Amino acid sequence: MPPYTIVYFPVRGRCEAMRMLLADQGQSWKEEVVTKETWLQGPLKDSCLYGQLPKFQDGDLTLYQSNAILRHLGRTLGLYGKDQREAALVDVVNDGVEDLRCKYITLVYTNYEAGKKEYVKALPGHLKPFETLLSQNQGGQAFIMGDQISFVDYNLLDLLLIHQVLAPGCLDSLPLLSAYVARLSARPKLKAFLASPEHMNRPINGNGKQAFNPVC
Repeated sequence: MPPYTIVYFPVRGRCEAMRMLLADQGQSWKEEVVTKETWLQGPLKDSCLYGQLPKFQDGDLTLYQSNAILRHLGRTLGLYGKDQREAALVDVVNDGVEDLRCKYITLVYTNYEAGKKEYVKALPGHLKPFETLLSQNQGGQAFIMGDQISFVDYNLLDLLLIHQVLAPGCLDSLPLLSAYVARLSARPKLKAFLASPEHMNRPINGNGKQAFNPVC
């Protein structure tokens, strides 16, 4: 049996970054897909620590909260920087990714039609800090932090890919980020995952807004 199990809805949502991480690191995992009907019945929801998914199983360890799961995989698989200093900086980047993801989620689920134009207009400013971080690390030719991939690279890549669906030209003014997406997406195992039917056919969100990614 695979050592990991992802329990989540049939969307990319908050789990695609961990799927990308596991695929790129050559790890196997099991999916337990939760339908809307099953969730609304209540028992699974009531059993979850915070009443929400994802739920993640690592053997007999049960975890909730997507960022906690990513950090756990980072520690377990050696994807958390090479020392405590880099680990702290990785956390800083991940919190920045979370801030932007929350803005995106708010748009998609509460204000998509009325708010998309203003959101896209402000997007370069929200992405600029990540361009700056790349410029400060080996001239933007490596990873977002340090000289080896970390869990936050997968989280950031996922966020950038879904924004390229929302606003296809959003990285045009950010050449380091644009090259970063291309470079990470070309990693052989990650490239295979991004081209897989499982990824391609999985909606990004649960409400049909920006449902599929035609570029992967």
